[in-house]
Amino acid sequence: MPGKVNPDELLAHVFGRTGAADETVRQGPAFGEDAAGIDVSGAEGGGTLVVSSDPISLAASQVGTLGVHVACNDVAASGADPRWLTVVILLPGDGGESSSKPLEEITRDLDAAAGEVGASIVGGHSEYVDALERPLLSLTAMGRTERFVPTSGAEPGDRVVLTKAAGIEGTAILAADFGDDLVADDETLERARTFLEEISVVPDARVLRDVATAMHDPTEGGVVAGAYELARASDVRLEVDRDAVPIREETRVLCEAADVDPLRIFGSGALLATVPPDEVDGVLADLESTGLEAAEIGTVRESDGEPALELGGETVADPVEDDLYPLWAAQDE
Repeated sequence: MPGKVNPDELLAHVFGRTGAADETVRQGPAFGEDAAGIDVSGAEGGGTLVVSSDPISLAASQVGTLGVHVACNDVAASGADPRWLTVVILLPGDGGESSSKPLEEITRDLDAAAGEVGASIVGGHSEYVDALERPLLSLTAMGRTERFVPTSGAEPGDRVVLTKAAGIEGTAILAADFGDDLVADDETLERARTFLEEISVVPDARVLRDVATAMHDPTEGGVVAGAYELARASDVRLEVDRDAVPIREETRVLCEAADVDPLRIFGSGALLATVPPDEVDGVLADLESTGLEAAEIGTVRESDGEPALELGGETVADPVEDDLYPLWAAQDE
């Protein structure tokens, strides 16, 4: 299926092939871990350098904005403020006058989005590639933190918190890339397009990072995939109440029109966190005081050797495909 490489392939071909051993690596490649952690305590400023890379490969609109926020979200979800970015931009075409317009749009959006999160673009690469049908971006984000928060830190008894709502990025993509084909009123589509302005979880992570045992931002596959990845990384079972997951009306309308599950579409904009039970009320109040929606949606349980997600009676024990992939495939036919 399209999307992320499955865990078995990662284990067989990726995780054991990491070059030279380095004792300063606090967090290396592992399933569900979207960022590396490098001990820089001996350098000025100290702490842990958090590094994460992400592509934008299928979205057709505002790819520069998406790229910055998706990469920076992984750094934020590990407890750091994103500070530096490198960007690889691959463009379709031959570099003629007509094919340079996407470069202008992408770099304009990159500049604006990086400024919003307080990150500097410090390097990268760009070129034209005949084989491409749409722009392809890959960004690396970096930042430093005194408290590295892994995806693998969830403990039995913790509560599961979700900020904002499910399917924020996916809703914006549905409106931007498929709006002409969906049965939805113009006002709903226009509101949905503005969801792209909310996909940063940097503010969310700043509230949660001092108390969360684990954090993970759900990207492709949405809340379902994100919760499954957190469960597998932490070797626990997550029990999530589907009815407790916040879903905005615009998301419900567009997902119904597209016949997709709001919990299985791109979820950037929300942040999953596991929090000790005695910290939940305080965290929810702190998030609310900063203007961020949030809800307690589940509980962490012992895995008994079988990490998985329990979602409203459904057991999710395998990787999840995003419901938007078939829509893109049909669009390209």
